[in-house]
Amino acid sequence: MRIAVIGGGPGGLYFSALAKQLGPEHEITVWERNAADDTFGFGVVFSDETLGGIEHADPVIHAQMEREFARWDDIDVHYGGQVITSGGHGFAAMGRKRLLEILQERCLELGVDVLFQTQAPPTEVLRREYDLVLAADGLNSAIRTELADEFQPTLDVRQSRYMWLGTDKVFEAFTFDIRETPHGVMQIHGYPFDANGSTFIVEMHEDVWHRAGLDAHDVTDLKAGESDEKSVDFVREQFSDVLGGHEVLANNSRWTSFTTVSNVSWFHENVVLLGDAAHTAHFSIGSGTKLAMEDALSLAACLHEEVDVPTALAAYEEERKAVVLSTQRAAQASLEWFENIDQYVHQDPEQFAFNILTRSRRITYDNLRLRDPEYVAGVDRWFAQHEKLAGRGDGHARPPMFHPYRLGELELANRVVVSPMDMYVAVDGLPGDFHLAHLGGKALGGAGLVMTEMVCVSPEARITPGCAGLWTDEQGAAWGRITDFVHASSQAKIGVQIGHSGPKGSTKLMWEGIDQPLDDGNWPVVSASEVAYRDGVNQVPRALDRSDMDAIVAEFVASTVRADRAGFDLAELHCAHGYLLSSFLSPVTNQRTDEYGGDVESRLRFPLEVFSAMRDAWPAHKPMTVRISATDWVEGGTTREDALHMARMFEKAGAAAIDVSTGQVTSEERPAFGRSYQTPFADAVRNVVNVPTIAVGVISSADDVNTIVLSGRADLCALGRVHLYDPSWTLHAALDQDYDGPGAEWPVPWRAGRRKPQTGRLDGPKPRLELIRSGVEVDGHRRWRPAQAV
Repeated sequence: MRIAVIGGGPGGLYFSALAKQLGPEHEITVWERNAADDTFGFGVVFSDETLGGIEHADPVIHAQMEREFARWDDIDVHYGGQVITSGGHGFAAMGRKRLLEILQERCLELGVDVLFQTQAPPTEVLRREYDLVLAADGLNSAIRTELADEFQPTLDVRQSRYMWLGTDKVFEAFTFDIRETPHGVMQIHGYPFDANGSTFIVEMHEDVWHRAGLDAHDVTDLKAGESDEKSVDFVREQFSDVLGGHEVLANNSRWTSFTTVSNVSWFHENVVLLGDAAHTAHFSIGSGTKLAMEDALSLAACLHEEVDVPTALAAYEEERKAVVLSTQRAAQASLEWFENIDQYVHQDPEQFAFNILTRSRRITYDNLRLRDPEYVAGVDRWFAQHEKLAGRGDGHARPPMFHPYRLGELELANRVVVSPMDMYVAVDGLPGDFHLAHLGGKALGGAGLVMTEMVCVSPEARITPGCAGLWTDEQGAAWGRITDFVHASSQAKIGVQIGHSGPKGSTKLMWEGIDQPLDDGNWPVVSASEVAYRDGVNQVPRALDRSDMDAIVAEFVASTVRADRAGFDLAELHCAHGYLLSSFLSPVTNQRTDEYGGDVESRLRFPLEVFSAMRDAWPAHKPMTVRISATDWVEGGTTREDALHMARMFEKAGAAAIDVSTGQVTSEERPAFGRSYQTPFADAVRNVVNVPTIAVGVISSADDVNTIVLSGRADLCALGRVHLYDPSWTLHAALDQDYDGPGAEWPVPWRAGRRKPQTGRLDGPKPRLELIRSGVEVDGHRRWRPAQAV
């Protein structure tokens, strides 16, 4: 093959070396517009997983890299006058310039033709004359731009500004230094890369950057290699204590905004993207160089394994895209955390440090406990004392999910909520034996709070014919049978979610066709506006007039009164998921021109009327919560600011907590689905509005709950499907964590089952067969001290 590589960075060079080894007969030419000794940046960092792949693919390159590595385990978080250290993380870094030298030498040794200070021929010529054209030409890839219609790139320019710098100070660990300044929060991300220096990034939100006057130094006409020296002087002064008198080194250093790059397709005919040309991931979770070298390994292997170029490129895209998307999800979570870092500066240093360590959702409570058990034990002790001072708990350390919580005057034994889940088995709105077994079983299973499905305020308020209701006294009595059981047989509290289906009503049971209209027996549906959930499929609802609103408010109040008589401990108003009150809140579904439509204040008016009327009818000592959709996942939908304002107004009206969900407002939604994907919205409401929140959405493990609660992203976690899989999920989570205490009390008749049963054959205790035990205890707090490492 004849292979043209555009870009002589680590990705392009590493691919060329690997491809030449696998096919010495290949003719490989690399075009690099810069000189061989030009490099912009200082250090690069690798994971152990990536280094294992490099060692297997090219032991020569790996051996040379290994001799250069700075290695350490610790992360130091400087915040609030404290330095908090977590160990066991395993970093390896080296100078970018030295890495390029190693790769250049390897390419030369293998016979790759590398042309420095040379512009590549036009893409059209390369495509015609070469079997493969590799675009490794970086973030601003000219080839990707030229073939944009084929690659379909998305470039998301973010809200923070950052500058990449170096210093002759040798950090001993990966260092986060976060500080409040008169302009706002600024932070350093820094790490060592050899015995003589470190690299660090200064980052701040764009608003802070403007307030600091750094926009006045924003120079757009700098030549390659030149730096914004006035801003470098600002950094030198602002972070003089961190640098300790050491020099700040600049190399093409200027303020920029991070751009997240993604492409629908990574190849077109014989042209393929690699590294930053194909994708980027925020620097706070790792190195773009690492991703590019992983791309290079995959592409070289696929070309060697497959029968032709098109098949190989398809295999490469399939193999790498899933890995990169996973990395980008974690990077996006980390990026957004730093964009919103000002919402955490009220946290104590111990919680702040745990929060920053777990920001990407890849590192969790359990993961940190494996890496550094002493660190997690210390944070557990801090949290226990913090909760005791807040009047929650006895100060004894335990897994965070098993600390008690108070909603108003309602005491919950732990932080686990059984999320509302529609069962669709009620008959004429009447809950039956199934509901008793379903909700009673979850209460016996240890959750602190068990929520009903959405209970409807009228026959016309149902989603399906199988939805439960509270529009008759008979229904109220049936619910009372369930609440009596929960209170008599468990430590759980039970809440009712009250709602109206609005435009999503009159549909089939879930297993007959979710959101599909009934074949017969339809009832008319209503909404804020005449906007169908799915145009041409679902009914076009009738827009409510004032008399309709008055009637519906009365229905909500009547159901609330019945809920109290039935013995429920908590009432939640459902204002999410495209149902009636959600249809008022979302600008997608609310197209009214009267006082109930328009800005968020006006869209809130009717839902607040309903909530206030319910709050007046609900006993003062019992809490009320509200579920909202914090985003619609479509352009023009509910914004972050809208959601925060909704939370403020509902709290002002008497909500004890906000149950923060998202979406299901329109069938056009495109949610960023993934583990705990809705938690950042609960996090924002809790830490900006300062109101308790319930997080919900693919929270599926005790590890997730512990991480969310301990980091301060939410106060309670609502889990749905895990409780369908295991009704005793909370009790089993306690067993798995060796916890036996008041946060997870087993029902007395079940206490004999508090041990996990044996499964399968056990090979009993093994005899000692070593005179001297092998294995050396690993120090999880290795730091980079090159004078000692020599």
